[in-house]
Amino acid sequence: MSNPKVLLITPPFTQLNTPYPGTCYLKGYLNTQQVASYQVDLGIEVILRLFSKAGLRAMFDAVEAEGLLDKVSDNAMRIYQLREEYIATVHPVIRMLQHKNPTLAYSVAEREFLPEASRFDQLADLEWAFGNMGVQDKARHLATLYLEDLADFIKEAVDPHFGFSRYAERLGMSASSFDEMAEALSQEPSFIDGILMALLEEKIQHARPNMVCLSVPFPGNLYGALRCGQYIKANHPGVHVVMGGGYPNTELRSVSDPRVFAAIDFITLDDGERPIHHLMGHLFGDRKLEDLKRTFSLVEGKVVYHNGSKQGDVSFGQTGTPDYSDLPIDRYLSVLEVANPMHRLWSDGRWNKLTMAHGCYWKKCSFCDISLDYIKNYEPVSASILCDRMEEQMEQTGETGFHFVDEAAPPALMRELALEILRRKLVVTWWTNIRFESRFTPDLCRLLKTSGCIAVSGGLEVASDRLLEKMKKGVTVEQVAQVAENFTQSGIMVHAYLMYGFPTQTDQETIDSLEMVRQLFMHGVIQSGFWHQFAMTAHAPAGLEPESFGVERVGPVFEGFANNDLQHVDTSGADHVQYSEGLKKSLFNYMHGICFDYDLQEWFDFEVPGSSIPAHYIEQALADNPGTYISDSSRVVWLAAVPVLSFYEKRKKGKITVRARLSVELKSHSIDVTAEETEGKWLHAFLNRMSLASKEKITFATLRQEYERDFGQSIDRLIHGQAWQELKNTALLIV
Repeated sequence: MSNPKVLLITPPFTQLNTPYPGTCYLKGYLNTQQVASYQVDLGIEVILRLFSKAGLRAMFDAVEAEGLLDKVSDNAMRIYQLREEYIATVHPVIRMLQHKNPTLAYSVAEREFLPEASRFDQLADLEWAFGNMGVQDKARHLATLYLEDLADFIKEAVDPHFGFSRYAERLGMSASSFDEMAEALSQEPSFIDGILMALLEEKIQHARPNMVCLSVPFPGNLYGALRCGQYIKANHPGVHVVMGGGYPNTELRSVSDPRVFAAIDFITLDDGERPIHHLMGHLFGDRKLEDLKRTFSLVEGKVVYHNGSKQGDVSFGQTGTPDYSDLPIDRYLSVLEVANPMHRLWSDGRWNKLTMAHGCYWKKCSFCDISLDYIKNYEPVSASILCDRMEEQMEQTGETGFHFVDEAAPPALMRELALEILRRKLVVTWWTNIRFESRFTPDLCRLLKTSGCIAVSGGLEVASDRLLEKMKKGVTVEQVAQVAENFTQSGIMVHAYLMYGFPTQTDQETIDSLEMVRQLFMHGVIQSGFWHQFAMTAHAPAGLEPESFGVERVGPVFEGFANNDLQHVDTSGADHVQYSEGLKKSLFNYMHGICFDYDLQEWFDFEVPGSSIPAHYIEQALADNPGTYISDSSRVVWLAAVPVLSFYEKRKKGKITVRARLSVELKSHSIDVTAEETEGKWLHAFLNRMSLASKEKITFATLRQEYERDFGQSIDRLIHGQAWQELKNTALLIV
């Protein structure tokens, strides 16, 4: 193979606060193959060039020169009239959102510094929603509204496709035909497109690639990707253009329209490592076209799928550590958009992205794309490798926050990861997605919290046991409540994904689901949530066999481009759309701890049935929480420093006995645990063996066998004794 030089591009737009990791994963793999690569996030690059003094001045001048102000709204005209204020303030505001100019927050928070347009009209409600914010948070929220005002102006007067985390998203969503996208690409580049093309040319001149890989995770990246490909094909015809990522993986598995390939040369599906490696072998070596892996190309005017390779995918453990080099980590913006606590995590702060396991260990949910490789091919990696990758990323980015982007992180691996983090004494903050399953016991949640876990998100979906069973979620509402309580009691925030409109869901079930959610928030076991309407997709069981779910597929007709979102008719279910506003409004209030006493009817402007859920359903579920389940294979772990053992004499009725004292030093206080002399010595020895510094892995079976051997009594005597219970309340866990 000759020498490929690869430019990895994330097109506009994904996130403002942290890089999307697709190119980082691929660059990490290319490093293992000694392939030269350079990566760029054109989303943040475009934003930073646009939201600068020169960028805003050029934009306002272009709007005036092209006579675009004649038909704009009063709000847009106000922004234009205040253009000099925006131009003067944009640079310091951007630096503040990059955590480079924190003292500006005092001026911003006083509401005398920033120009304000219609986004600030909602401040009265939002200040109530956010509570008494600190100066920095309030300033960042005001700065976010300031940027959104400018974005409104851009959409109205400059480019209707603009959006901070989406660019022309509508053109890529449910686009069974390529017609509308082709029409958009045939137009003269917009002002935003012009910035994009200028930056792209700079990156090409810098990297001098002979292969460009466009990572397209979402519909909102598609237009930007195709604009990039179009530019490269026109101006650098010797450069090969490849597109992959989440959008092609789900939407373009049946692509047949040759017009797509006017802007790109190849589309790869699923895990990109092997397909890209084979493509390099084809383009720069002697691999035949038909021996590629999961790759589309245009052959004699027709779209052809090549999958003749006999090699399997690269194992997850061999893909390398995601590499963030080349990306301007310190230039991303920490915005503060909405009051939803979990959404704040997504948009605020810089997170290193990692995956604990490829695919999903459950892979049964009927609304999920479980037929696709990224879900069905489950392959975990060891906790040791994960921590190696974490340490490499911290060294590279200077950031200690991690978002594990698994579909559902496996509890057993989370346990081992937490123990490994603690053994290595890593100071990290992390969060991930989970299933609400019973293995998340109180002790496991305490362990995860100790290792740095701050939040989990999981699918409660439709809070109805009938529908949860139909979804094959493998959980019940009672179980979700108990697991959520375990996380909450340990100090880990819980976000629930909530769904309405699942096939055959009735009006009664929708209201009963809302009542379950009300009770969960009222009892404080869930702190964050978000309702979304069920969407049927082509690769999920519900889309593959709609008749078995009681619905009829009615479209769309496939016209050669995207094939994912399906239209369906649910003749036996409710009119789901009408519930949307009421569900979201009620949830907004529940998240702020109010309106629990409102009748559910008050959230809707049409008649709804009364709830059939008992008023104390969740309260009873929490009372029935089984706590930490113990099996012989459970690990027994001591998280604190080994206690200091001492002895003292106790005199009672003239009789002197020697007792043991275990002095435990915790971060915030100290405690003394006392026990009979022999048992105290035995406990002290075992706490040594169970400590994180020990290489021995103590199971409950080992504990039980040795105790019963040494004392000739049941282990119940120990675990129900006062000393054991006091140790359990401090740093002794069974996981």
